[in-house]
Amino acid sequence: GEARDLVQHALRDSFGPDAVAEAGGGLGESVVVADVLLVTSELVTNAIRHGGGLTGFDVQLGDAHLTLHVSDASSAVPTTTRADGPFDPGRPLVGGYGWPLVRRLAQDVSVRLQPGGGKCVTVTLPLF
Repeated sequence: GEARDLVQHALRDSFGPDAVAEAGGGLGESVVVADVLLVTSELVTNAIRHGGGLTGFDVQLGDAHLTLHVSDASSAVPTTTRADGPFDPGRPLVGGYGWPLVRRLAQDVSVRLQPGGGKCVTVTLPLF
């Protein structure tokens, strides 16, 4: 939805109108844009479904990377472990694959607890 639109707008502003086109030049021909939009959707969906609601969203573009900051109302830190042991791709997680997918696609992931409650998840994704 709206978060994906903000990311697409930022990519267009930095790389031109074809940056997120279905076909043509720019980043649109790369799987990178699909990964960035997928991570955006996963983080925002997690904030809404599991984090008590989205409380902040920001996108920053560097020369070769994009950084997302997604804040929610929960102080619970996402985890890739199950109650009965570590994450194993052969054993489905209860609740889905969103967080493991984000960690796999992102270059860097951090979770910072907010002083007034909640948390901010920051991910950096390579653009090239």
